Amino acid sequence: MGSHQLNQRPPANLRERARVAGNPVIEGGLAWFVWSGEKPVKLHGDFTDWYPEQAIELQPAGEDLWAACFEFTPDAYLEYTFMDGEKRLRDPFNPRRTPNGVGHYNQFFYMPEGHPTQLTIRRPGVKAGIITEHRLETGWMLPGSRRALSLYRPPLDEPCPLLLVFDGQDYLKRAKLVTQVENLVALGRVRPLALAMIQPFQPSRMLEYDCSDVTLTFLLKVLLPFARHHLNLIDPVGQPGAWGVMGASMGGVMSLYTALRLPELFGNVLSQSGAFEPYGPNPVIFDLIENFPTLPLRIWMDAGLYEWLFPSNRSMSALLEKKGYAQQYREFSGSHNYPSWRDDLSHGLEWLFPASG
Repeated sequence: MGSHQLNQRPPANLRERARVAGNPVIEGGLAWFVWSGEKPVKLHGDFTDWYPEQAIELQPAGEDLWAACFEFTPDAYLEYTFMDGEKRLRDPFNPRRTPNGVGHYNQFFYMPEGHPTQLTIRRPGVKAGIITEHRLETGWMLPGSRRALSLYRPPLDEPCPLLLVFDGQDYLKRAKLVTQVENLVALGRVRPLALAMIQPFQPSRMLEYDCSDVTLTFLLKVLLPFARHHLNLIDPVGQPGAWGVMGASMGGVMSLYTALRLPELFGNVLSQSGAFEPYGPNPVIFDLIENFPTLPLRIWMDAGLYEWLFPSNRSMSALLEKKGYAQQYREFSGSHNYPSWRDDLSHGLEWLFPASG
């Protein structure tokens, strides 16, 4: 992990500094989390893996003042919350909040050298494509009767590669994927892409993304024919593997599995914080890579230094390298959340779909 809790003497005027500068109070590479109240509370965050048993109980730092000190990398993005038992508490010293994706909000902050990507802000003069919203019938193939699909058509007449995006609504809204792609294209860093952003049925998401052949059937029979009808795409018959597939967490697992099973279509994989666990729910993906012939895929992966999955992503990267896959692996100073994936996303897009490609 990239964090270290320190047993440091609290600096002077900690409460006032938190009021003025916000929580946590940052001194160089140190971050002081401050709570003012009659009793201590517990600190949960990316740096505790959000496990209740690893929550940090704040220590006395003055009259009705409590604190904990951590050391972080200088460019880190981190989320946290204070808890009183099972009750989440808003931090009065930090108004910055972000949804955590499971119905709650977390406080967040950047260390001094960290900052959100500017690619989510549309640059002047950048041409906008067209986003259309659709509902696809799942029939007998998947739980839930329909799937939300957003299609993005870039502002050009020539055919371009398709990028299939798992958890597509999250990438569209929380990672600002379309704006990032359009800015990167305008900057000459990424070639134009068409996007098919599909959202799972949330109650069955784990099932749909756990190396599911039923999901592949839905893609082949429903989603991809629909996308080819509505988008001007490069024909994979003439350019095998020209398309790409991407996702985060279990969506990253399903992205790699999709390419391993359908390499004639998807030759480019972008996995963010893939939930790769050799002895977890998806050992089949390790078996496919270890025991089958190496496929002509290009695979880009990332993982955060403050999440529990970066060791398994290192293991997956090492296995792919051993088997001779063209792959790139990157670790960022963040954790398992969309702001971290949003800020790191451009590296994968540029590597897989360079403007000269």
